[in-house]
Amino acid sequence: MTKIASLFVATLLALSCQAVSAQAQLARTYVSSFGNDANDCNRLTPCRTFQRAHDTTLANGEITVLDPGGYGAVNITKTISIINDGVGEAGILVSGGAVGISINAGVDDRISLRGLTVKGIGFGGGTGVRFTSGGYMTVENCAIRNLTGHGIEFAPSGSSRLAVSNTLVADNGGDGFNVRPTGSGTVRAMFTRVESYGGALAGIAVIGDNSSGKIEAIATDSVVANHNGTGFYVALAGSNQGTELAVFRSVSANNFVGAFQVGAATLRLGESMVTGNASGLFAANFGNAITYGTNSVSGNGAANSTAGWTFINRQ
Repeated sequence: MTKIASLFVATLLALSCQAVSAQAQLARTYVSSFGNDANDCNRLTPCRTFQRAHDTTLANGEITVLDPGGYGAVNITKTISIINDGVGEAGILVSGGAVGISINAGVDDRISLRGLTVKGIGFGGGTGVRFTSGGYMTVENCAIRNLTGHGIEFAPSGSSRLAVSNTLVADNGGDGFNVRPTGSGTVRAMFTRVESYGGALAGIAVIGDNSSGKIEAIATDSVVANHNGTGFYVALAGSNQGTELAVFRSVSANNFVGAFQVGAATLRLGESMVTGNASGLFAANFGNAITYGTNSVSGNGAANSTAGWTFINRQ
C-alpha cells in the first residue's frame, strides 16, 4: 500500500471514529427497570441507571423514565433534565453516607429534576440532593426522606438559583431544605407548596455564615411541622452581604421553634400560622425579625418569646 493510500485509509478511520463518538450521545435518553447499561439508551434499548443515561445524554438533553424502578445514584455535571411524569416510582436508595443526586455542573448549567424519589435505607443514609455548583436547579413533584443528612442541600460556590415546588421531605437527620452557599455572588431560592416533616433540625434553613455574597429566599404556601429544631430558620454571620427569608401563606406547627431569626439576618412572616410549637417566634441578637398583622401566632408553649420582633399591622 502506498503512503498516500495509507493516509487516505487512516483519515477515513478517524472520521468514522468521530462519527461513532458523536452518535454515542443522544438529545433524549431512556431508563427502564428492564434496561441494560450496555445499551445505547434509546427508546427501544433503554439503559438501567441514571448515571449511564446521564453520561450518554448530550448537554441540554433529557432523561425519560419509562417504568417504575430503582435507578441508582447520579452525579450531574451538565445541563440536563431527569423526568418521571407519572409512570410510577423512579427511585434512588441511599446508604453508607452517600448522596442520592449530586450536582457539580458549570456556572451556566441548568438542572431539572421531576417526579423522583430519594430514600435512605439505613447504614448512614447520607443526603438526598446536594448542589455544589451550577446556574439553576428546579425540583418538582419529588419525595425525599429517611436520610441521615439534609433532604435537599443547596450549597453553591457562586451565584445560583433554586426553585422547589410540590415536593415533600421527611424524617431526615438534618434540615429538610438547607440553603448554605459557600462562595460569593447572589443566591436566590424559591419554595412553593413544599412540605417538611419530622426532621432532626429545621424544616427550611437559610444560613449565610459560609458565604460572602447575598442570599434571598422565599417560602410560600408551604408546611413545616414536627421538627426537633426550627420550622423556619434564617441566620447570618461573617462577611455575608445580606441573608433574607420571607415566608407567606405557610404553616409552622409542632416544632421546637416556629420561626427563628439569628444575627443580622432578615425574616419576614406574613399571612401565616405559627402554632403548637414550644416557642412560636424567637429572635437571637435582635436583627430584623418582622411579623405582619396578617399572621396567626397562637397556641404555642410557655417558652414562646416575641422579644426582638417587629410587629407591623396590615396596611
